[in-house]
This record gives sequence, structure tokens and C-alpha cells, in this order.
Amino acid sequence: MKIVIPGGTGQVGTLLARAFNNDGHEVVVISRKHEPVDWAVISWDGETLGEWADEIDEADVIINLAGRSVNCRYNEQNRREIMDSRVKSTKVIGEAIAKAKNPPKIWLQASTATIYSHRFDAPNDDVTGIIGGSEPNAPEKWNFSIDVAKAWERAANEAETPNTRKVLMRSAVVLSPDRGGIFDVMLGLVRRGLGGTSGTGEQYISWVHEVDFVNVVYWLINHEELSGAVNIASPNPMKNRDFMRILRDAWGASIGLPATALMLEIGAMFMHTETELVLKSRRVVPTRLLESGFGFSFPLWEQAARDLCRRWRNENQ
Repeated sequence: MKIVIPGGTGQVGTLLARAFNNDGHEVVVISRKHEPVDWAVISWDGETLGEWADEIDEADVIINLAGRSVNCRYNEQNRREIMDSRVKSTKVIGEAIAKAKNPPKIWLQASTATIYSHRFDAPNDDVTGIIGGSEPNAPEKWNFSIDVAKAWERAANEAETPNTRKVLMRSAVVLSPDRGGIFDVMLGLVRRGLGGTSGTGEQYISWVHEVDFVNVVYWLINHEELSGAVNIASPNPMKNRDFMRILRDAWGASIGLPATALMLEIGAMFMHTETELVLKSRRVVPTRLLESGFGFSFPLWEQAARDLCRRWRNENQ
């Protein structure tokens, strides 16, 4: 297959491109960044049609991951860049697909599990899950992430691409041992004795192992009955306190200092990020995937944590 990945230079894009390339597929990443890799990288501005659009003609799969990182402070400029980078790039990809003589059969569009409500009582699935934005127990500033996710999905849904199936990938955090990724950051805290409970620890973490994420993407490509919103997450989200305890055990750390919400707010200011990434309860399950017959290689955090810690050690020590 020819697989085109706009915005494919981040952690998720790199692990997908690496997996597809290793499996013998033709991979083309479209990005503002250029770093030495084993696959083709084409330049674009993320807003306007250009020569990059030629790669979409006769491609089999488009996987759009383009968008500025949300790991920052939500000031006015960053908010604008986060929103615009997602909406504008998605719109222009839709234009490119619409103009293609031989459009791709499937467009996998990045979205996020953050679109769902902050809740503890029950999980949000992709059939009856509650979209967030009106929870009385969530800070108003968390609504920005939900607004971004809605706008991102809306831009994809509004694109006129009748010959291309669309899937909105509402992904939980994708965990791999790659340096600089989310797992690497979490493990860094554990290694320094800081990987304790965050806030109350009652908030849920939804996650997916990189092996399962890649397998889900293949599954979505091959299963034509799946379209629209699909949750990509382990079927077993965990409370923060349990998630971090299991990660400490997997690494062999005996101490993990907890952090109150106030401590996290202060730390987030110094780290130029937002506490929403840690304190929002993301209790998300993949009903549509499970009902379609998909089987997870790492459904439980205990086994995933052991595998990721082992591989991190092998690759970094």
C-alpha cells in the first residue's frame, strides 16, 4: 500500500511510519519538519494546496495527524495555533482528496479521547459516550480541548469525499518506549521517585500500547464496515493511583511521591503545560472495535507496563 501521513513527524506518526515501512509499504510523510528517516518526507505549509497534494492521488490510505502539540500553556496565541493547525490542515487535506483523480479508499483522521466528558461513574464508549463541555465538576478552561476536538472532527466530516471512507480516531494516549514520548515522561517521574498519585488519584487514565495502536490502524484500513468515530484505547482504563502504582512496580521503584492539585498547577506553570493533561478523568472504552472482533495484545496495564519498561531499559541503558 501507499500510505500518506500528514503531520507524521511526531511520536505517533513516527511509530506508524516505522511500522508501515518495516512491513514493506510505501510511506510518505507530509510535514513542515525534515529529519533523516527511512521514508519519504514532503514539505507543506499545512494550509494551502501544493505539490504535496500529488502524493494523495493514487494513495491507498491517508492518516492525518497534523496539529500543534497541546503540551503547552493555553494562552491566546497557543490556543489559536492549536485550533488553526488542526482545522486548516484537515480542510486542505479534504480539498486534496476531493481533487484527486484516484482518491484514497480510506481517510483516517486523528481525533482524541479528550472529546468525552470528565466523569467517574461510567466509561464513555463510541456508541453512547457523553461528549464533554457541560460538566459541572470540570474547570471551564478544559472546554477548550473539547472545542478543538469537535472542530477537528467537524472539518473532516464536512469535506466532500464521497469515494473515501472516513474514520475519526478518538485515541487515548499512545504509549511506546521512544524517548520524548508520553511513556518516557511518565517513567522519568517514576525513576526520580516522583511517580506517585496525581491529585486525588481517582481520575481515570485511558491508554493504548503502541503495538495495539498500530494493529488497530491496520484493522481500520481492512474493515470497510467501520467508519465515523472509533475509540482507540485499551478496554481497561485505570484510576491514576492504580496506574502509577503498577508502573512503579513494573520498574521496581519503591517510592513515588504524590502531588496535590496545587502542586501540579505550580509545576505545570514551570513546565509550560496544563494540568488538564493529568487531572481530567478520561474513562474511555473501545466498544466498536471490540464488537468488530478486534483483539488487544495488551488489554491490561500490568502486562503493558512490564513490556514497556523492559524495552525502555533495553533501548536506553
